[in-house]
Amino acid sequence: MRLVEPVAPAAPAAEAQEGMGDAGAAFAPEERGPGDGRFGGARARDRRSSAAAGPAERGAGLAELPDAQLVVLGARGDVGALEQLYRRHAAFAIHLATRIEGSARDVEDIAHDAFLRAFERLDDLVDPAAFRAWLGSIIVHKVRSRMRRARLLGVLGMGKSSEPVDLDALASPAASPHARAQIAQIYALLQTLPADDRIAWILRAVEGHDLETVAQMTDCSLATVKRRISRAQQFLDGHFVDSTSNEVSS
Repeated sequence: MRLVEPVAPAAPAAEAQEGMGDAGAAFAPEERGPGDGRFGGARARDRRSSAAAGPAERGAGLAELPDAQLVVLGARGDVGALEQLYRRHAAFAIHLATRIEGSARDVEDIAHDAFLRAFERLDDLVDPAAFRAWLGSIIVHKVRSRMRRARLLGVLGMGKSSEPVDLDALASPAASPHARAQIAQIYALLQTLPADDRIAWILRAVEGHDLETVAQMTDCSLATVKRRISRAQQFLDGHFVDSTSNEVSS
């Protein structure tokens, strides 16, 4: 079973696609844009210089400029460029936070905080064209911190151990009741996992990122991210119940 359609050039998440019924096609779609999946390169500094050159700064409308040029302008204090980056990637940021959280609660605040941090640190971005993926890594960090804090408060009896799954935010409007039930079950199981395992699995199996990108977004080695995804997949394989399979076998 495929949880998401593969996003070129990312390889399909084959190890996380079996035994989950038809929930994958029922996830709400998210439009992807340029800049996904890579943070930098050997010639990144040269790209920054070339992006700053030429008449594109004012010759074309800001909406027509690629992320690389907007990042350069934003780092110089151009408020219009920052606004354009926000408009272009806000839906992506909110969507990513919702997928990881399993709920739309507070995700707008998470996204806003992530943008503020990104705008404050634009000079730290090695490859200006990779703004989207870099923003995604900041979202991941903030959601992970929130998950850990919520789990600690739950253990201490000072808060809820987990948020209820928000199916309206996660599922496509066309999803069948059966598919919605499968998504709810998957997220209920994921909420019992450590935050790092849960995030790595969602980025790979739900968001469809390749392993290298997941490692970059979660700031860990490739070997570590493989272990996290494997642990999560083994847990889901052992606990997920596909009612369709049960009906067929009976």
